[in-house]
Amino acid sequence: MDIPKNLDGQYDPADHEARMQQAWQDADCFNPDNQPNVDSDKEPFSMVLPPPNVTGTLHVGHAMMVTVQDILARYHRMCGQETLWLPGTDHAAIATQSKVERQLKEETGQSRFDLGREEFLKKVEGFAVESHATITAQLEKMGASVDWSREAFTLDEAREKAVRTAFRRMYEAGLIYRGDRVINWDPVGGTTVSDDEVDHVEETGSFWTFRYDADFPIAVSTTRPETKLGDTAIAVHPDDERYAEYVGQTLEANFLGVDLEIQVVADDEIDPDFGTGAVGVTPAHSMTDWDIAKRHDLPLKQVIGEDGRMTAAAGDFAGMTVNEARKAIVEKLDEAELIEETEEVTKNVGRAERTDAIIEHLPKKQWFVNVSKKFKVESSKIDGIEAGEEITLKELMQTAVASGQINITPDRFEKNYNHWIDNLRDWCISRQIWYGHRIPVWYHESKCVPIEGREEDVSKCEPFIVSDKSHDAEFPCPHCGAKYIQDSDTLDTWFSSGLWTFSTLGWPEETKDFKRFHPTNMLVTAYDIIFFWVARMILMTGFLLEDVPFTDVYFHGLVRDGEGVKMSKSLGNTMDPVDVINEHGADALRMALIDGTTPGQDSNISDEKIKKFSKFANKIWNATKFVMMNLPDSYTHEKPAEITGEHQAYLDQLAAKVDEVTANIDKFQFNLAAEKMYEYFWHVFADEIIEATKGQVYGEDLDEKEKASALFTLYEILTTSLTLLHPFMPHLTETLWQELPDTDGLLTITTWPNADKKTNA
Repeated sequence: MDIPKNLDGQYDPADHEARMQQAWQDADCFNPDNQPNVDSDKEPFSMVLPPPNVTGTLHVGHAMMVTVQDILARYHRMCGQETLWLPGTDHAAIATQSKVERQLKEETGQSRFDLGREEFLKKVEGFAVESHATITAQLEKMGASVDWSREAFTLDEAREKAVRTAFRRMYEAGLIYRGDRVINWDPVGGTTVSDDEVDHVEETGSFWTFRYDADFPIAVSTTRPETKLGDTAIAVHPDDERYAEYVGQTLEANFLGVDLEIQVVADDEIDPDFGTGAVGVTPAHSMTDWDIAKRHDLPLKQVIGEDGRMTAAAGDFAGMTVNEARKAIVEKLDEAELIEETEEVTKNVGRAERTDAIIEHLPKKQWFVNVSKKFKVESSKIDGIEAGEEITLKELMQTAVASGQINITPDRFEKNYNHWIDNLRDWCISRQIWYGHRIPVWYHESKCVPIEGREEDVSKCEPFIVSDKSHDAEFPCPHCGAKYIQDSDTLDTWFSSGLWTFSTLGWPEETKDFKRFHPTNMLVTAYDIIFFWVARMILMTGFLLEDVPFTDVYFHGLVRDGEGVKMSKSLGNTMDPVDVINEHGADALRMALIDGTTPGQDSNISDEKIKKFSKFANKIWNATKFVMMNLPDSYTHEKPAEITGEHQAYLDQLAAKVDEVTANIDKFQFNLAAEKMYEYFWHVFADEIIEATKGQVYGEDLDEKEKASALFTLYEILTTSLTLLHPFMPHLTETLWQELPDTDGLLTITTWPNADKKTNA
């Protein structure tokens, strides 16, 4: 037997993977406009790539997401559906700006303020371009079958237009407003952050019970005595008889040199069994206290500034950091014998996700999305919502899932989703950073002096303009010539990425892509961004399109190391997907990521697991080599007149395997499909069937009918197996497909076995 020239030796992914990727790109077969095997009777299939942040390289979690999505894209494409998998990247405003600011500081000692907005943004954009090139190269290396001709960026011109349009429409509907609220402030990043960008970390601290001064009749408890300099009230439960005589009074106190006027109010939300049952209300530094203050019309006193230091209102503690002030206040309280009790407690400390800074709650005027205000639905495409109905964004988000129009896998995350919405506050969408979509609002300078020689009344000057048009940051008022100046804040990154499923398809224009591919079929992402992104896409699409953004959401778990420990640089247990691919190949990594993975569950990956599938790749290579060595020259795969009973049993077994694997993929049971193909190819086809037929296909005195039957069976099992394995191991299977004597074109656009049975896969 002669070994086929191109299959000599062992399988080396480095020799083939880049070549196959180039072949796919040259054929442009991932562009649905050029997809040759489309069945016009079937509905299209579309997905968007969750856009990786342009802050660096892809990690193993991205590799998991890419693998699952690529399995789906290749499968539906092979089933004859017009398939679009649309790629893109996210500008990740806070993360990207922070990274560039750190680099600038390390390299030059300068801050962004030293450079100025325009020059600094040039640096950020340069970094984003460089990082983007790295990310796209990594996606290609993974074998992602995306349509690069439709690639998008959350900060490009088309997305800019979509963001401005969305903002204006939501503003005009009364769902976006600018107002004073206590917000999450990151003193290191110098910006507001949303509730979902705050990590709550358990830390040990003290819980002090004290009085403001020796004559004050009520003791209060706190873990943050530095904020008590800003107390303007004490709240008690209406039924708490201990404090009934004080309710309605205003008590004066001199708290370590700071004069306080404390109103005593009764509020049903107060727990009389917690602490002393009397809560010092600090409206400027607590969201809960802000709500109490609104209910009782309490004044506000800010004692912590944006720099994380105490303000002048803090008296002798002004200029101290929060920690310095806390220590000094406790010492002085102790000296004055005002502390009645101290206990050690475990408390949740809010830290900024990006900078790890302790979050301060500060009062600021910001832009918000109102999630509880009713608006009128025009012509809803969401089941359970009628045209003309008045509904809130929170109700809309819950209805889209409760109706079954959006299916979540695994379904247990639906409960998490609803719980989050039940407790959802208005969404703060403005950020005090420079990189990102600048808020599309321009304020008048208010220097309303009529232009000489013109008769227009300056009363026509609008105090501010909300516009979806492209404007300069400054432009003259047509009535008085004074400047309109754009809001200096930028929008929360999730505002723009919340439009991702339809802004990438051309919205607000009614493009061919938009009409054809929206709503998208599938969203694949990790469960840890269900609130950051998934919920916000449902919110934005539900209002702007009165539709759902996708019909299925598949949550994969987080990837952990071989011992089940979360990967982190500090532990030294991270895994770089590119390093793995360079050593073992993309297909081995993909199979290792899918193996043992169930929806929503974290999974482990290790060198041993990757090596297992590297060996599997060689097993497929060698089995293909054996079949090809025994095929006659110019082999034509035609069914012989007679298939022996033994061979027919093999083919029946193969047909059952096709049905099983197809059903597993349709049910998003990718691990089961991969496991079944691994077991079938290695232990059934290679170990049993090939061994059983060796004496039938080579040697002396062969029965020609039996040989023809055996070769047909071997080739049928091989080609069908390569087809079933292709979504999981695309590079190896495509390489082998191109070497087979009776195959046509690229495997990636070959018809899936029994695809004719699938009317709308």
